[in-house]
Amino acid sequence: MRVLDLGCGTGALACALAGAGHRVTGVDPAAAMLAVARRKPHAEKVEWVQSFAQSFRSERRFDLILMTGHAFQCLLSDEDILGALATIRMHFDVVGRVAFETRNPKLDWASEWAGKAPVVYRMRGEQVVETLEVTGREDDFVSFQTHYQFEGDALSTNSRLRFPSREQVEEWLARSGLRVCEVFGDWSGRRFEGGGREMIFVAESAA
Repeated sequence: MRVLDLGCGTGALACALAGAGHRVTGVDPAAAMLAVARRKPHAEKVEWVQSFAQSFRSERRFDLILMTGHAFQCLLSDEDILGALATIRMHFDVVGRVAFETRNPKLDWASEWAGKAPVVYRMRGEQVVETLEVTGREDDFVSFQTHYQFEGDALSTNSRLRFPSREQVEEWLARSGLRVCEVFGDWSGRRFEGGGREMIFVAESAA
């Protein structure tokens, strides 16, 4: 299959798909992510492109377009979401499907993350402690900081995610000329019935 991985990050999925024989294009706005991706097994089989999903343009057309790792939730404005969906729609072949996931907004993610215990692991022989601090909640947005404490150094990153409802996502898809085929609630393939942690959308062209 011809596969487009939007928001491919460090390329784990793109490289796995390429290793299985698919023709893969991996797109991500972060040069550092793509630099890691290019060092992975089967990376030489992937076309890597640095771009935001909203502005990506290619003459290639795809059978399957993926946006995983909750990348959809990094699209914070209606304009960015509709721009990404327009990109998806225009890069379908005659028949094509898109799959992406977003966390179920009915769950209290902010409280769950606020109570999350520090994670301790080792990187290159050095102990690293990772903690997450929720810094804001407003409407369907959650802001947080992730702190990394090294032995003698520290690093913090700021993040903001959007948690749209199923109805809102389906409205955006419809406005973009896409029709929902399935909505799953987890990775076992169970259909979403309101209580799952994930909302995994599979959609195709409505035309």
